[in-house]
Amino acid sequence: MFKKEFTTVLRHALISIGALAYLASPSITQAQSWPDKPVKLIVPFAAGGTTDILGRILAQQMTTILGQNVIVENKGGAGGNIGAEVVANAPPNGYTLLLASGSMMTVNPYLYKKLPLNYATDLTYITAVAGGPMLVSVSPNLPVNNLKELIALAKTKELTFGSAGIGSQVHMAGENFTYSAGISATHVPYKGEAPAINDLVSSQIDFMVGNLPAAAGFAKAGKIKPLAITSSKRVTQLPDVPTVAEAAIPGFVNVGWYALAAPAGTPKAIVDKIYAATQKALESDAMRKSLDINGLTPIANTPKELEAQIKNESASWEKVIKGRNISAQ
Repeated sequence: MFKKEFTTVLRHALISIGALAYLASPSITQAQSWPDKPVKLIVPFAAGGTTDILGRILAQQMTTILGQNVIVENKGGAGGNIGAEVVANAPPNGYTLLLASGSMMTVNPYLYKKLPLNYATDLTYITAVAGGPMLVSVSPNLPVNNLKELIALAKTKELTFGSAGIGSQVHMAGENFTYSAGISATHVPYKGEAPAINDLVSSQIDFMVGNLPAAAGFAKAGKIKPLAITSSKRVTQLPDVPTVAEAAIPGFVNVGWYALAAPAGTPKAIVDKIYAATQKALESDAMRKSLDINGLTPIANTPKELEAQIKNESASWEKVIKGRNISAQ
């Protein structure tokens, strides 16, 4: 009898010790206290572009929700790869996050012969945050006033189009447009969308297929000429601007999106907290209003849904990149 009781007590004691050890493990205690210091949100493009605009809107809401400052840091270059590498090499503790454009995960692996990280294994994907259409616009001095005139001009002379960098959403949207329009144009990459738009304003490049949030203000101010929206419907920000499908290329649609990621190995409990905070931010009236003003729509899908989205779009872009023999190196 004594032996049986002793065995039962010993078993319970061992279970209790195991539970305490589990709770005391670094990853568990780390997850329970997260966040207890500021969080860095790496935006892998220059300030002023759409990823940067979205990052600052998100950071403001996340700061309120988490009770810790979420600080945006711009690490532009190489189509977003430089910023992504910073996050991939950071400690997997939830204090360094990445706001990536969709093209970084779906295009860069096929476009760059050498990458400083493996997008499939070096990052933990959390959620797609938002997405939105793009704007085909031209420099103020280019002698065209609609999309058909742009296409016609491009068939008579070599034009230039700018982007946020090789492999960026802006680059691939430009490639998609020129391919669909049956024209050729010389790609001019920049270290971000903002410097590309600045050169469009000063007529250093001829046209761009830029993200709406970064380009709309310049269009409204008359600094660039907006010709068409890449969504299936017109947008409230520029209601008089037709869609590409209306203006010249039936069926054409090209939208961009942005996702939140962390270093691979980030504890699931922390990832879950980040996901929940992002969802809460996207449900707030303040953020929805800010997104709407910038022509963006909240997404907030699950990590599994995001991974499926990346997989599906990657297959499509791989065909385009190989078919057109596009390379970053």
